Amino acid sequence: MKKWFFIPLTLLLVNIASAQFNESPILNKQNEDKKLLNWGYFLGLNQYDFKFEYKENAPDILVSKSFGFNVGLIGEIRLNEFFDVRFEPGLHYGSRLLGFPSPLIEDERDALVEVKSTYINFPLLLKASTRRYGNFKPFLLGGVSTGLNLGSNEDSLDDNETGTFRMKKWVYNYELGFGIDFYLEYFKFTPSIRGVFAITDELIPDNDPNSPWTGNIESLKTRGIFINFTFE
Repeated sequence: MKKWFFIPLTLLLVNIASAQFNESPILNKQNEDKKLLNWGYFLGLNQYDFKFEYKENAPDILVSKSFGFNVGLIGEIRLNEFFDVRFEPGLHYGSRLLGFPSPLIEDERDALVEVKSTYINFPLLLKASTRRYGNFKPFLLGGVSTGLNLGSNEDSLDDNETGTFRMKKWVYNYELGFGIDFYLEYFKFTPSIRGVFAITDELIPDNDPNSPWTGNIESLKTRGIFINFTFE
């Protein structure tokens, strides 16, 4: 599946580079950035991780990361030639496998916990762009977001004793990234990469305060990388 995603993407990027970086490109969509409002959508990949803070010194909890996917919409308001405000509501699915080193966990299978998360993310971002060079324009992106974790298990009465890892439904983040707008003949294509960093603790501890899974965790915060491909 990944192969069929990356092959057409690579071909598209090669064609864009050959068309945009020649000496005298034909300018595409010259009035694209003069509109007050712009709309679009994005597709992409993510890789989520956790940042742990511990109450006492102990072996770290290991996190095995995998790739998930992003999909969502874009609404953009033009402030001036260099600044835009963007709202990017999206669906982000990811998975993390946690390895708990506690010797108190008798069954080795219980020491591995898969955390599947489906976030509905609501970021409000400021986009700061350079001047347009031919048919491309680099930019920086930053802002804040809040996400609703549909797989949080916050309302569950079960905990890790019965195989249920619990997190809070709502998480608050800051986001930083960069990308390049490419102005093609019929649309604007934008690859970008962004770091996402939670600023609130997401962990709901187990019912037992001495739990071998959560007893030594002071806080747990999501962090991750988004690679998005935007079409406007």
